[in-house]
Amino acid sequence: MSEAKPRIIIKRAHGGGHGGGHAGGGWKIAYADFMTAMMAFFLVMWLLSISSPKQREGIAEHFRMPLRVALAGGDKSSLSTSMIPGGGADVTHVEGEVRHTEADSEDAADASRLAEMKKKLDELIEKSPVFQQFRSQILIDITTEGLRLQIVDSENRPMFELASARVVPHMRAILRELAPVLNGLPNKLTLSGHTDAIVYTNDRAYGNWELSADRANASRRELVTGGMTEDKVLRVIGLADSMHLDRADPRNPINRRISIILLNHRTQERIERENSNDAGATRIGLPSPAAPAHDAAAPTTPPTAG
Repeated sequence: MSEAKPRIIIKRAHGGGHGGGHAGGGWKIAYADFMTAMMAFFLVMWLLSISSPKQREGIAEHFRMPLRVALAGGDKSSLSTSMIPGGGADVTHVEGEVRHTEADSEDAADASRLAEMKKKLDELIEKSPVFQQFRSQILIDITTEGLRLQIVDSENRPMFELASARVVPHMRAILRELAPVLNGLPNKLTLSGHTDAIVYTNDRAYGNWELSADRANASRRELVTGGMTEDKVLRVIGLADSMHLDRADPRNPINRRISIILLNHRTQERIERENSNDAGATRIGLPSPAAPAHDAAAPTTPPTAG
């Protein structure tokens, strides 16, 4: 048997040069990470420099907020570690979690009062000699805004003189009979005037918009004369022929009407909030609105109006 050949193992040492090899390129990755971090840092600093103080305060508050709470969209009592939900001075106030119980109860009571008022008005119209002959011209329903009472025109029995805001006698009697009934609830109301789609072109300075507003305001004056408290009216609106009862026939006399809405609590609050300084006028430095002027005497309506 021949003698086995010896196994030869050769070891070569790696060169320590700076130019190549895996270990030699590691500094490039580290440098790239460092430059990325510096770019992010300078970007954040630039954004902070152009932000307003209020924006910076909001950013700071966000970073002070615990991560679990921030990811959930805000500070809620269910996410709080405090034994007292809500915390702060008012422990019943919960930011972001609406308490429906009290608001729903108030809305239900308000809806019940308006439904009772509708029933009362229906009975009054059925029994009152003043209303019985005009029953077909009085519409009552409940809308999302409150209790709506509409007095509509008819071909043979108009509410106002032709092309005028002068109230005819039977319309005056209806409004003055309604006045003390409307005082039965604390809710405020709105009055809207509507016309049909007939356009009078003789006088471009006075048209359906002016006429509808004047008729609504004339109705307000008759209600006040009948005993309704003047501060019960929240707004008077002229809508011309923009909203028809009979959409198929815009010229139908039924489209000429006065709409009285006894507002529910939610709608009344919304209108008052949207038209007050609470809506944002003070935040942008606007002066407080001047007190509204009292209505002047009834305007003289041009005979050529729509």
